[in-house]
Amino acid sequence: MTLAAILKHKGHDVSVVAPGASIAEVVTVLSNRHIGAVLVRDGADAPLGILSERDIVASLAANGARTLEMTAGQLMTRAVKTALLRTSVGEAMSIMTTGRFRHLPVMDRGELVGLVSIGDVVKAKIMEQEHEVTELRAYVAGAA
Repeated sequence: MTLAAILKHKGHDVSVVAPGASIAEVVTVLSNRHIGAVLVRDGADAPLGILSERDIVASLAANGARTLEMTAGQLMTRAVKTALLRTSVGEAMSIMTTGRFRHLPVMDRGELVGLVSIGDVVKAKIMEQEHEVTELRAYVAGAA
């Protein structure tokens, strides 16, 4: 299974904020959309960064309430790893685990086409394994 299959089921909608958006605005977006991260980008360009709940919590611990006056551009993670539609679920899981992050932008021909979370990837991996178990059971039952 690839990330294309996940996005086919999940959809291609990505929540995006401008680098100048306040953290208070970002928190509202995260809360209203029930998501854990937003992509930071300026116009139609490639992602400038990604800003997650973890980034905000870390800043709250370091800076207190001043965090809410900061901007997405100040807190975002700039070195954004991306994947392709053809990236396998296993590869995506490996990228996210090794990099210790929970959200992975998906690109196609240089264009952003979606964002997957570790939850999306784990769910897909479980579905793959359940399918394999079902196939094996059917094979064994047919061979008996």
